[in-house]
Amino acid sequence: MAIPVANLRPALDATEPEWRARLAEMFDRGQFILGEQAAAFDREFATATGAKVSVGVGTGTAALELSLRAAGVTGQVLTTPLTALFTGIAILSAGCGPRFADIDAETLQLDPDDAGNRATKKTAALLPVHLYGQPCRLDRFARLARSLRVPLIQDACQAHGARFRGRPLTAFSPLTAYSFYPTKNLGCLGDGGAIATSRATLARRISLLRDGGREGGQVSRTFGVNSRLDEMQCCYLRAFLPHLEAWNAFRARIAALYDTALADCPGVRLVKRYPCSVCHLYVIRATRRDQLREHLKRSGIGTAVHYPVPLHLQPTFRDCGSRRGDLPNAERACREIVSLPLWPYMPEQKAAEVAERIRKFYA
Repeated sequence: MAIPVANLRPALDATEPEWRARLAEMFDRGQFILGEQAAAFDREFATATGAKVSVGVGTGTAALELSLRAAGVTGQVLTTPLTALFTGIAILSAGCGPRFADIDAETLQLDPDDAGNRATKKTAALLPVHLYGQPCRLDRFARLARSLRVPLIQDACQAHGARFRGRPLTAFSPLTAYSFYPTKNLGCLGDGGAIATSRATLARRISLLRDGGREGGQVSRTFGVNSRLDEMQCCYLRAFLPHLEAWNAFRARIAALYDTALADCPGVRLVKRYPCSVCHLYVIRATRRDQLREHLKRSGIGTAVHYPVPLHLQPTFRDCGSRRGDLPNAERACREIVSLPLWPYMPEQKAAEVAERIRKFYA
């Protein structure tokens, strides 16, 4: 039987009564944009993230862009090259310029030492990414942001439910951006995103920006965008949110199984992971990565690469100031990383089968 890299069906089946009830409420009210479902989800997600306010937007990309704009960032934004291209796109969309620091070779997270060394007087904000669901060193990035006197904005688009040293991510910076792309730990059935904050002024600013600069009515008060989290997606998100903690625990169990099964496998290097990770993806570093993927594909096993090309080597970001060879840890990682199947309710025997197929390849 085929083993996909992700499977949304079990989670949908487990929550069907809840999301059907939410959808029925939405159709009864007949409001499909900025209605009661969105308002309720904003309250519930704020509580879940430890923030005072959550503002739903159309995508995770918009969440990052509007966070930068709400914080008044103009200039260079220091971030990681090993992330989804939309982190960089959001920086450009906010009228800023991305600048990249290298990653830690063991965790693949943005290296705070390298970030500090590459920061300059032009650095206007820090934008670390909690890659693959593992929080980066928020304590050190918070100190670095204070020393540079610039905002710290978190890309938590892969880290729903994560905490750092027992504290919610939102405790470390005024703005934390999330994505609800379907395969996320907390996903909807389309695009969606949110910004969590405990500062009322920032929440009001983001609410204004996401709706064309309007405060109700048809008059634009400032240059905004059209990016709102719609009611239908909130119906699914409200149904899924109460299960997030259990789903994250399920991911962690599968990840631990992979850890044990692949610990001494020749050709495989495990990515260092801490208990605070919510295991959005299970990523290994593999020699002969592409041949391994083809071998697994022939056995019906899906894989993915997150991400094959570091941002500083992509044409869109050619003006970022970095060239090939400047960020060696990220460049090497992109040649080796591969994501293995992982999703809530994934049968443990399927993870064991994936690991066994990998061991056979390297044998």
